[in-house]
Amino acid sequence: MAIKRTNSTTVRKKSNSRKSPVKNWWQNTVKWTLRIILGFFALTIFWVIALRFINPPVTYLMIKRGFEWKAAGKGFKIEKDWLDYDELSTNLKKAAIAGEDAHFMTHNGFDTKAIMEAFEKNQDGKPLRGGSTISQQTAKNVFLWPERSWVRKGLETYFTALIEIFWSKKRILEVYLNVIEMGQGVYGAEAAAQYYFNKSGKSLTKKEAALIIAILPNPRKWDARRPSTYVNSRANSIVRYLNHYTVPE
Repeated sequence: MAIKRTNSTTVRKKSNSRKSPVKNWWQNTVKWTLRIILGFFALTIFWVIALRFINPPVTYLMIKRGFEWKAAGKGFKIEKDWLDYDELSTNLKKAAIAGEDAHFMTHNGFDTKAIMEAFEKNQDGKPLRGGSTISQQTAKNVFLWPERSWVRKGLETYFTALIEIFWSKKRILEVYLNVIEMGQGVYGAEAAAQYYFNKSGKSLTKKEAALIIAILPNPRKWDARRPSTYVNSRANSIVRYLNHYTVPE
């Protein structure tokens, strides 16, 4: 009886043909994943570079707060008016650094010492405070959303690094003081100065500037016109150290 031999070449071809769909799927997955990652980097870097020269017209937080205001039956409210860096009150620039980020001029976007101090105080049960720098707050306000999550924190770190690379300290402080939430529906120095003191953000006194910065941890609850004991004490502390700081030129 003759024994039928199997053609090994044919078996290998059939085996390869069975594996090829899986191999193709894997190759396509890797290829599209790389494209998505490269596209993300290209898009975000372009976005950051563009906003080095173009003032952000609106932020996610402004829109979100506007709809919250509307849902409460008070109408859609966004008050903002851009002031270029050289128009902003020097007192306000110094107050922002003194009150929010003492090492702004020397760090690269992250103040590890402030982060650790904030963590320790929060662990001790003291009033919650953040360790975010002006650069981090700017990245969060311009590019991201306010709700806390590990994803947002990771993206905040990424965008902070980008603006520190592609923007100057001068530009970071300019954008920060024009987009940060400073009251109910009030954003930026000019709108805040008009809202609280009926004057331009170009001519704030040391105390007025300090009061605006002092309410930033909770701008929808605290009021620079009628400061609480805590807010007034914080503002006085900012005024006391105002001249210890320099601003970007």
